[in-house]
Amino acid sequence: MQNGNDVSGSSAEYPDRVSMMEGRLQAQEDEIMLLKSSLADALRRLRLHDQLIPLLKQQIIAGGWPTIRPQLPHSSGAGPRARQGPPGSHQARPEPLPGGCPPRGDVSDGGGSGQSCLTLFFTLSHWLTGQSIKMFIRGRPITMYVPSNIQNYEDLRMEPPVEKLELDWVYGYRGRDCRANLYLLSSGEAVYFIACVVVLYHINNRTQRHYRKHTDCVRCLTIHPDKVRVASGQTAGVDKDGKPLQPYVHIWDSSTLITLQQIGLGTFERGVGSVAFSFADAGAFLCVIDDSNEHMLSVWDCAKGTKHTEVKSTNEAVFAVEFNPSDSTNIITCGKSHIYFWTLSAGSLTKKQGIFGKYKKPKFIQCFVFSLTGDVLTGDSEGNILTWGKSPGNERSIMRQTRAHDGSVFTLCMLQGGALLSGGGKDRKIIRWSADLAPERECEIPEKFGAVRCITDVNGEEVLVGTTRNAILRGTFSDGFVAIVQGHVDEMWGLATHPSQDVFLTCGHDRQVCVWNTAEHKLDWCTTLEEYGLCADFCPNGAVVSVGLSTGRWLVLDLQTKEVISDYTDGNEQLSVMRYSPDGSFLAVGSHDNFIYVYNVTECGRRYSRYGKCNGHSSFITHLDWSKDGKYIMSNSGDYEILYYREWASYTCVLVFNLYCVLFSVRPIGVWLEGSDGTDINALCRSHSERVVAVADDFCKVHLFQYPCPKPKAPNHSYEGHGSHVTNVRFTHCDSHLLSMGGKDTCILQWEVKRAGTSDGGDRTHSASITSSPEP
Repeated sequence: MQNGNDVSGSSAEYPDRVSMMEGRLQAQEDEIMLLKSSLADALRRLRLHDQLIPLLKQQIIAGGWPTIRPQLPHSSGAGPRARQGPPGSHQARPEPLPGGCPPRGDVSDGGGSGQSCLTLFFTLSHWLTGQSIKMFIRGRPITMYVPSNIQNYEDLRMEPPVEKLELDWVYGYRGRDCRANLYLLSSGEAVYFIACVVVLYHINNRTQRHYRKHTDCVRCLTIHPDKVRVASGQTAGVDKDGKPLQPYVHIWDSSTLITLQQIGLGTFERGVGSVAFSFADAGAFLCVIDDSNEHMLSVWDCAKGTKHTEVKSTNEAVFAVEFNPSDSTNIITCGKSHIYFWTLSAGSLTKKQGIFGKYKKPKFIQCFVFSLTGDVLTGDSEGNILTWGKSPGNERSIMRQTRAHDGSVFTLCMLQGGALLSGGGKDRKIIRWSADLAPERECEIPEKFGAVRCITDVNGEEVLVGTTRNAILRGTFSDGFVAIVQGHVDEMWGLATHPSQDVFLTCGHDRQVCVWNTAEHKLDWCTTLEEYGLCADFCPNGAVVSVGLSTGRWLVLDLQTKEVISDYTDGNEQLSVMRYSPDGSFLAVGSHDNFIYVYNVTECGRRYSRYGKCNGHSSFITHLDWSKDGKYIMSNSGDYEILYYREWASYTCVLVFNLYCVLFSVRPIGVWLEGSDGTDINALCRSHSERVVAVADDFCKVHLFQYPCPKPKAPNHSYEGHGSHVTNVRFTHCDSHLLSMGGKDTCILQWEVKRAGTSDGGDRTHSASITSSPEP
């Protein structure tokens, strides 16, 4: 008879035993799949042996040797014999030979060379007897054949690369969906954020520093009254296993980039929406509003990092929070259909709602500031500035309504002396108002920059303006405004680096094609397309670039004139990859219709004629590369088909032996990490020196591996900074820098490639390096 403790222990062990049995069952199923795959592979080899050996004997007896005519290979693995399409189409489905060998082409009896036959014979011998590795992607067995130049796979040693990455520059600004996130520090640096990075940009010296202690996207920002300390809050996010990460606020020193306090870990839900320092007591308190359903409002002791009080705010969206600059017991919040006046007393918060009275209640109170007289000025979605004062009974009510903008008033900025700046949404105007709200001056920012999101005073005349199209402008009413920071405004996928210059190109869902200068850290030029771009590649001569669009169209742009010089369409589905052959004589276009379209390229990249279409993939094309001699193509597809031949001019395919990336028996292989499902690596790029490989993954990270790295759990350096899946990576022409592109975070990070013995900023604790950009 069991006692109670024995029964309890047995019950507790039951889920673990079930889990163990499920794991064993899955392992057995994987083993059965592997055996089936091995048997099918052996049968394929025997069939090919039966087909080719008699042919070889016949040719030897006849005294002739077969000639292999090179073709553009493409197949899902065990396809039928190559077949010729209509004249001029060059459509074929050759059967590829694994192990780094070229595919079987048409065999003719014409007097070829003995060398060709010997090559075929030894190729066949290596394939029939060579090494291979079995692995699974999402339950699908895949055979990776070890290239013939690797004599002993087991002797390969994996070490982390000597090279490391140091964050050099951040392109972009998050203005499209964030407010009050642009300030000026006492150091002369503008502080703002994008993705997981808070950028400190010296507007005169054109240098950047970076605060990189956040683990997910930064959502809000404020500066201390001393204009040195900064508070920044982040969203919650999830880790690679889908588990939620806790949001928090960091208080940090902008001069040293040292974190002083971590506020609210385990307290906030979903993310931090707004933060504000108190002013009357020299910044002793920090007010925080989270993104929970109730938008919890909490007050924290900045020195101790402890919570002073907390209360439910509202179920409606909250846009801003501020302490009264002359009284730290008074706090104001505003948002959808409300403005609340809070009083902090005896460790608790009470609120009073603003009374609109005879005035129309706006749908949104977008922003507010305190006047020198103690009144509160709000900007709303009706385009009005409302002046709130205290009425009898200590109630807050509207004393005056001032018509300001056509459309929403997105931001207000109080200047020294009592003057006010307002920024409009629909009308894109910046208006200067006197202390008694009489309009004095106005200007309109260009439409390409979007609406005015926030305004920061620089010196009473000059201001910084953040816009809804992710730009930061600098200027005055007299001289106008110029962009000092620009970026994409929607998800990005297309990235290409120039073959000989410090230039790279990006394109994305915002339909913009942007050309950037890595040396000067600036946008050279930008053009807007009719559809959004997904992929691009520079012609090896560097004069033109091809951009693949979402509709099957692809364009060729002249880099000097910025004009479209060619316009073609292949299929009616999105294009995923464009790749020129090393000598620029061919262009391969990979499409989501499962085909690769190959073009002859003439007139220095200005003229294109269809050469052929490679079919054989049973899913959409994801990556492709050319061989160094420009005769063969390696490609990957959405269902993990792999084709690989010869020595490759580039390495961007994520499925290939030297970087193979599949799971078998829960073992992470090559560049893939534990738990990967075959879709977690979005892009890969080998350096031109063939020393290292950069990898972009779905977990917001950039990895650096040595090349090649075909062993399990290959060691690597990992880097954070993006707040979304990293969609692409590319090395610059001389391998001095690596570019990484976030997807929905609209952020481009430029990393300097450092060798051993040089300064290393890969770790967040070494991210305070300064990089400069020459004056334009």
